[in-house]
Amino acid sequence: MIDTKTYRMKIVFFDLETTGTKFWRNGIHQISGCIDVDGQTVEFFDFKVTPYERAEIEQEALNIAKVTKEQIMAYAPMYIVYQKFVAMLAKRCDKFSSADKYFLCGFNNASFDNQFLRAWFVQNGDKYFGSWFWSGSIDVMVLATEKLKGVRYTMPDFKLNTVCKQLGIEVDDSRLHDAAYDIELTRAAYYKCIEK
Repeated sequence: MIDTKTYRMKIVFFDLETTGTKFWRNGIHQISGCIDVDGQTVEFFDFKVTPYERAEIEQEALNIAKVTKEQIMAYAPMYIVYQKFVAMLAKRCDKFSSADKYFLCGFNNASFDNQFLRAWFVQNGDKYFGSWFWSGSIDVMVLATEKLKGVRYTMPDFKLNTVCKQLGIEVDDSRLHDAAYDIELTRAAYYKCIEK
């Protein structure tokens, strides 16, 4: 039984930039985010990573992220970034405890980012993704749908920048599609959506 006096709410806010939209065919080239413990940010991370060696690299995806193939192929090797990522998680989580895990939180992450991250673990020889993270992640797009349902008809789309602006969060459109900036917006939107 968990002692509710010592239980800590741990959330990994994260965003990915990828070489395409299909987790089984494309790869990750940026993983950014922060870790919040009981509502306070305790760590930021921004890893640039060489995609999985068999990943297809689609020019359209690179254009969106404003990077070139040469740039992403010069990033740190995947296994080194994976080791750093897992070491960061291990600072605040006992992966061998069924009661000690992180919530994953992102924008539209349930249908996109989570699958890429899980595939990335497997590509690094780790089949124990669930040892670190609770099943059932927090998707800020879903939270925002509930929060903004009364004004949704006035919004031109439901992209992260549009949602943030509707929630009163200042957005620098020129910085969008960099995972590090997108996660700042996602975190801000999450706390706006859950405030009473």
